[in-house]
Amino acid sequence: MVTILPGESWMNEPRIFSQTQSVCPVCLKVIPAMEVIRENHHVYLEKTCPDHGSFSVITWRGEPSLETWGMKNIPAHPDHPFTNLNYGCPYDCGLCPDHEQQPCCVLLEVTQRCNLQCPVCYASAGISKRMDPSIDTIRFWYQRLMEAGGPFNIQLSGGEPSLRDDLPEIIRIGKQMGFNFFQLNTNGIRIAEEEGFLETLKEAGLNTVYLQFDGTEDSIYQRIRGKPLFDLKKKVIERCQNAEIGVVLVPTVIPGINDWNLGEIIHYAISHIPVVRCVHIQPVCYSGRMMQKPENKDRLTIPEIFRKVEEQTNGLIKVDHFKPGGGQHPMCGFQANFVLMEDGTLKALSKFVPNEKTEGCCCKSIEASASRIKAQNFVAKTWTFPEKIHLKQRNPEPFFSEWDHFLERKKNYQFTISGMAFQDAWNLDLERLRSCYIMIVSPEGNLVPFCACNLTGESGNSIYR
Repeated sequence: MVTILPGESWMNEPRIFSQTQSVCPVCLKVIPAMEVIRENHHVYLEKTCPDHGSFSVITWRGEPSLETWGMKNIPAHPDHPFTNLNYGCPYDCGLCPDHEQQPCCVLLEVTQRCNLQCPVCYASAGISKRMDPSIDTIRFWYQRLMEAGGPFNIQLSGGEPSLRDDLPEIIRIGKQMGFNFFQLNTNGIRIAEEEGFLETLKEAGLNTVYLQFDGTEDSIYQRIRGKPLFDLKKKVIERCQNAEIGVVLVPTVIPGINDWNLGEIIHYAISHIPVVRCVHIQPVCYSGRMMQKPENKDRLTIPEIFRKVEEQTNGLIKVDHFKPGGGQHPMCGFQANFVLMEDGTLKALSKFVPNEKTEGCCCKSIEASASRIKAQNFVAKTWTFPEKIHLKQRNPEPFFSEWDHFLERKKNYQFTISGMAFQDAWNLDLERLRSCYIMIVSPEGNLVPFCACNLTGESGNSIYR
């Protein structure tokens, strides 16, 4: 419900969109907060710490307005919480009984080592002295995930997970324990440089390469990753094509550095369908090594991404192709689905409907166990390299022939643009956090929501790292 602030009229903003809680970005103590709508449909998270002052952080710029963008799902609490409710969100993650969504995708951080030193790393990878978790520890993690209600989709992460020589064994163990979908979150260096490495991972059960891909120019990689990498990224995609493994291109998008290159990233992806299955956009999050105190000009919000994509693709991708991601808080994610047709055009499969309650590609709050299966099926269809369809016989009637042909194209040439707006200590909304379905397994085997796990205060202080 929207509340008009004292002395204001309906047409004279600001208005309170929601009352919530956040944390102080300095001390990480829980403090009251509210989402306030100001002019031009801009939304700000506003909060005051008694010790460190007031903060006003942009969370939404312009249309589609947050009021029409999506509806919050009915809570689905964990079937098997691992922690008790002692201090309240975000201090009891594990999951605790108060969490309002069940896991969908779970990250296993199989190493803290890294072969890059990216200044934007949310996990500050490469500086920890922590030893790699043993195979027995990872087996224990898989067991805990099954106890929590698995199997879930697994993302092998780090650090740089490809630095582990036993990565194929890690995948095989997961397969043996009942997990069906594995994606590798990687910078791609080892895949590009080591002949046969990717094929070994595929034989073990790897489904998808979730590839760090920040742009189509080396100047972008120099700024974000510290070295030119575009030729290497092209080599990774070539190897994935040869090995028939699907690729998701994952740009970390930073205002002024590569937000102008989104259209070229999407055009590059389209030109490499079917091996490229998705572009998954991640606006920069100010956690880990990216610990400069951000100003509002340093933020890129969800509706801005839509408008930039439409402008930079000359209307090929339109704002109203994007819908909220299913099963999560509407401010967290989005998706748009397409089929690449034979004439090179994109046929949109999605359209924005104001205030629509969508199931999307991931878990829906109602019937959570069924929606995990739905999520797994969606990812299997869209993020995995397609198997070719050979229709035994076409119906001679034109209607059925056209429909059969379209289904064949959809199976092989479906393409998704999606994204996730991660939270940091400045824009953290605990209502959003309680709706999170992306988890990181802690060393002791608990499930910690992604944004809580990576939450970092102004001086580098954290709760879980």
